[in-house]
Amino acid sequence: MRWLVALWVLGAAACGAPPAPVSSAVFTPAHRTMGEAARAFFAIRSKAEQPIPFPHKTHIEKKAECVDCHESVEKGPIAGIPSVKTCMICHSQIATDRPLIKQVTDYSDKGIEIPWQRVYGFTREAHVRFNHAPHIRAGVDCATCHGDIAKQTVAERSVDHSMGFCVNCHREKKASNDCLTCHY
Repeated sequence: MRWLVALWVLGAAACGAPPAPVSSAVFTPAHRTMGEAARAFFAIRSKAEQPIPFPHKTHIEKKAECVDCHESVEKGPIAGIPSVKTCMICHSQIATDRPLIKQVTDYSDKGIEIPWQRVYGFTREAHVRFNHAPHIRAGVDCATCHGDIAKQTVAERSVDHSMGFCVNCHREKKASNDCLTCHY
């Protein structure tokens, strides 16, 4: 049967028929390049390059807490990347003369969100449905999963969110290790 499908595809291509569209909504292990496939196979992720070198260390020294900027961390699955409006709550009046704040203000004045790049997150292939809220309710410190952000200027991936890391933490905290707790 497979040879019949392959023959049909080859025949359609020979007749000048356009190739079937690729849907990004459907999971496929296929990758555009061999390099992309190798990086996915070996779980090699590129370092996030931020448009503005956000100084986490400075904000934490000034007593800002994670929930001040990552507003949805206690409410749902995603901590959320702060909007430019969130930045401007403080920076419409604080340190307005500083070069980095002027960059933030430029984004705000133009009505454009700052194109922050996510530092942590699971690939679609992992089939993980991570939810921040129960971890916050359980008292898991942000540094457990994100490293010591207070010592970082720009957030960097310093903790490997491997299955072993998560399973060990669940074991230590006596949380469920049932597969369906994390995977769908």
